[in-house]
Amino acid sequence: MYTQKTDLRLRQRPAGGLPALGLPLRSAPPSSSVAAPVSSPLKRAARWSEVDAMDKSRKNLLYLFELPHDPISLPRGGGKIHFDLENDLSRPPVVATRLGGGVPVETTPVPDREDVLPQNLGTAASVPIGSPFSFFIKSHRQAAKDLCDVFMRTKGAEDLLQVAARVHGQVNETLFIYALSFVILRKKELRNVRLPSIIEVFPGKFIPQEQLMKAQLEVNRTDPNQSEPVVVEHGLEFSGTHLKPEHRLAYWREDYGINAHHWHWHLVYPIDMGVNRDRKGELFFYMHQQMVARYDMERLSLGLPRVQKLENWRAPIEDGYFPKLTVNNSGRAWGSRQDDTVMQDFLRNDFGLDFTDVTDLEIWRSRLFDAIHQGFMIDRAGKRVVLSDDVTSGKRGIDILGDALEADSNLSVNSPYYGDLHNMGHVLIAFSHDPDFAHKEEMAVMGDTSTAMRDPVFYRWHKFVDDTFQEYKLMQRPYTEQDLNLAGVKIERAGVVRNNEADVLHTGWNTRLFEASRGLDFNGRPVMVRLTHLDHEPFNYHLQVSNSGRGVKEVTVRVFLAPKLNARGQEMSFMEQRILWAEMDKFTVSLKPGSNHVVRSSKDSSITNAEELTFRDLENANIDPASPEATGFNFCGCGWPQHMLLPRGRPEGMPFQLFFMLTDYAQDKVTQPAARGCANGVSFCGIQDAKYPDTRPMGFPFDRRPPPTLLDQPVNTAADYARLENAFIHEISIKFLAERLNRD
Repeated sequence: MYTQKTDLRLRQRPAGGLPALGLPLRSAPPSSSVAAPVSSPLKRAARWSEVDAMDKSRKNLLYLFELPHDPISLPRGGGKIHFDLENDLSRPPVVATRLGGGVPVETTPVPDREDVLPQNLGTAASVPIGSPFSFFIKSHRQAAKDLCDVFMRTKGAEDLLQVAARVHGQVNETLFIYALSFVILRKKELRNVRLPSIIEVFPGKFIPQEQLMKAQLEVNRTDPNQSEPVVVEHGLEFSGTHLKPEHRLAYWREDYGINAHHWHWHLVYPIDMGVNRDRKGELFFYMHQQMVARYDMERLSLGLPRVQKLENWRAPIEDGYFPKLTVNNSGRAWGSRQDDTVMQDFLRNDFGLDFTDVTDLEIWRSRLFDAIHQGFMIDRAGKRVVLSDDVTSGKRGIDILGDALEADSNLSVNSPYYGDLHNMGHVLIAFSHDPDFAHKEEMAVMGDTSTAMRDPVFYRWHKFVDDTFQEYKLMQRPYTEQDLNLAGVKIERAGVVRNNEADVLHTGWNTRLFEASRGLDFNGRPVMVRLTHLDHEPFNYHLQVSNSGRGVKEVTVRVFLAPKLNARGQEMSFMEQRILWAEMDKFTVSLKPGSNHVVRSSKDSSITNAEELTFRDLENANIDPASPEATGFNFCGCGWPQHMLLPRGRPEGMPFQLFFMLTDYAQDKVTQPAARGCANGVSFCGIQDAKYPDTRPMGFPFDRRPPPTLLDQPVNTAADYARLENAFIHEISIKFLAERLNRD
C-alpha cells in the first residue's frame, strides 16, 4: 500500500540537495575500447545533443512561471534568461536596458505560430487579464480547460515552451499559471519537470501589499548596482488585531503552507477538467474534513470554541475579512467583507456566470439531504443510484455524494438537479460585498483556492459542507468488532519521543525565506521576504508490538491525534470527539513473530509535504530526477505542510490523545500496477496514475458512529476502542514555547 515497509527511522535527504529540474544526469559516453561501428561516436554525439536540447527546454519551462504579470520578453532568472519572441511588437523598452546590464544572457528564440492565435484558444481569453481567476466559477473552469487542451496538444517540452511563451500575455495570468501547471503534471514526457512554489509565483496572494511596498521603497533607496537582495520581514501582525477573537487565529489561516496546499490539491483534483481520479469525491470530503478538524484543534488551543457551521444563509455573517492583499502588481485590492454582511443573490455580468440566487443553494441542499436520507440519488435518466459505503464493487456512496456536492458536472450523477452547491457557495460569499457589481469591486479571497483559507468564513462554510457529509456517514451501519479487530497482534506500548523526552511535544515559531522578486518585478533587483510561521520540533513515534503468529505479519499502522478536553474543559464522548481526530500518519510495517519495536519519524508523515521548492532550489539542485528521491516530485508537492503537522498547544502544555490502530495489510492493500512512488501526502493526495492505496473508507475507524458494545461492554469514548489488542490510546502534552525553534 505505502512505499515504506519498515522499522522506519529518520529519513535523510540525499546528498546534493533537492531534486533537479530536467533530465537525469547522464554518465560519460561509453569507453572507446568497446567495439562499435565507426559511426557510433557521431550517433552518440547527436543523441547527447538531442538530450541537451530537451534538458534545456524542460529547464526553461521553469522561467515561464516567473513574473507572470510582466511581458514574457522581460529577462528572467536574475537577468540571465531571455525569451526573444519573433515579431514582438509589445516588447517594453526596459528589456534592452536589462539585457545590457553586463550579465551573461541565454536567449531562447520563440518563433511565430499560427496555432496560438486568439481564435484558436477557445474561451481561454475570456477571463480578463489582471483580474481574479476563480476555479469555483464555471466559465473560468471552461477557460482553463480550453487553454489546457491547447497545451496538451503540444509534442514535448520545446513545443510546449514555444506555445506557452506565445500564449503568455494573451490570457489571464493566474489562468496561464494554472494551465501550465496542470499540463506539466499530466504530460508523461514532462514528469521530471518540477513546479516552483506558488508563493514565489504569486507573492501578492500570500504577502500583504504593505510588505511588498516596503521592499519597493528599500529597493528605490539602495544603490542600483548592489547585488545583495533586499530582505523584508512579515511577522505575526497578519491581517488584523486581537481585538476580535477570530484574529487570534490569523497566523494559522494565513499560513503560506496551508494556502499553497489548498491550491495544489485543487490542481491535482480539479473539477470539470475531464480528470476522473480514483475516489476523488471521497477525498474531497476527507481532505476538507481534516482541515476543519485541525482548525478546531487550533481554536481549542487558544481557548476558543469549535467553529460553527454557516447554515443560515439569510443571516448576517458576523465576522468580516480584510485581506490586505492585491490581485495583481497594479495594486488593485481583493474585495473585503464588512462585519455582518449578508449573502445575496449573485447578479453580476462580468464573470460569464448565470445569475444564482441564495434560493438555488437552498434547493440544492434540500435535494442532497433528501438523497442522503432516502439512501439513493436520481441520475439524469431518472434511475436510482444507491448510496452506501458497504459495497464490494463500484463507487462508495460517499464518493458519489462528493462528486455531486463539490460539484463536478462531468462526474455528478445529475448536475442539473443536484446543482453546484460547494462551488457556488464560495462564489456567493466571495461577492457578498458587491453582488451586483454596483461598486465595481473585485472578488474576495473566498473565490481563489490559493487565498480562500485566509478567511474565517471558509471554515464556517466547510463546516456546513462537512456536516452534510457527516449526515450521510451517520446513516451507515456502525463498524462491528470484526471490522475493527485484528487477531494475533497486540500493541503493548506506544507513544512519542522528542529529544529523548517522552510524550511532550514542542511547538513555536520559525521563519522561511521566499524570493518575491521571482513573481513581481522590483526594477530587476532581488527581493526576499522572510515569513514567520508556526512550527514544531521533530519527534518519533515508538510502538512496541507483539505478533503471536508463526510468520511475518504485514500490518497498516494508523495514527490519529485529538484534543482530550472540549472547550468547557471536559473529557469528550466518542461522538463529540469523533470528527476531531486528525490523521497524523499511515504506513505499512512487517511484524516478525514475537516482539517488535517500530520507530517512525514525524517527518515521514503520510499526510505532509516536506517543504515548498523555491526557484533557487530548482536552479541549484543536482539530483538525478530519475532517482527514487525525485520521481514524481511534482505530485509529492501536494500535501499538508510539514510545519503545520501539530496544533499549537498551550504554554503550560495541553493534553492530547494519540490513537494507534493496526489493521491487516492483506485486506487494506490495493492491487494495481507499479505506480510512481511518493511517500509524502498520500493520505490527502493519493498516488498519481493509480488507485488510492487503501481499501478502507477514509478516516477509518472514526468515519462512522461506534458499535453500541465492544467486547460485551458499551462504547462511550474513543478509549473504549483500545480494549482491542490492535488498538492503543495514549495521552501526550503539546507545549507552545512562543520562541524560535531549532529543528535540526
